[in-house]
Amino acid sequence: MTARTAIADATSRDDQIQSIPLRGGRKGATLWFTGLPSAGKSTIAHALAEQLRTAGERVQVLDGDEVRPHLSAGLGFSRQDRDVNVTRIGWVARMLASHGVIVLVPVIAPYAEARDAVRDDHDRVAVPFAEVHVATPLEIAEARDVKGLYARARRGELRGLTGVDDPYEVPTQAELVVDTGSVDLETAVQMSTALLSAIVERDLR
Repeated sequence: MTARTAIADATSRDDQIQSIPLRGGRKGATLWFTGLPSAGKSTIAHALAEQLRTAGERVQVLDGDEVRPHLSAGLGFSRQDRDVNVTRIGWVARMLASHGVIVLVPVIAPYAEARDAVRDDHDRVAVPFAEVHVATPLEIAEARDVKGLYARARRGELRGLTGVDDPYEVPTQAELVVDTGSVDLETAVQMSTALLSAIVERDLR
């Protein structure tokens, strides 16, 4: 089953409850942060969420590490299982965003087909979506090694780590590219805020 087939199956059942834009309500959106482990995805997303909440926005962060045990318990890390996990998170993000929530999704999502399926699902019902490629180079992400994953992979204790022995397909249509090796957190948040302001059509700065 392809990623597009999986998300089509998941969404066909909720066609009857597709959201109608809230009258007078604020438009929601999904901002998906993709990149290597330890690239800085979660750091940017949580900092942006704090800023938006302070401004009075409704915000939800769907962090891959926090969401996976609940949405995808029992799945492994094969390509198919990873794609299923991504499409499930994408479905939840789209549903929340369609009800006026700004959804920030720091999830690796290593395969282009699954990312494109999530984008297509949002487009199908006119829910704003944009992709941020946190394009931090492997050597910088590995030097950070926030969770010790790279060290375990290099010792042979962990297999299938994205960027080491599992591929990462670089986005070709990301609306924003951020290299946290050369851009500080404040600037990364400002860049993400500008993009988000554009897709929800109001100033969030």
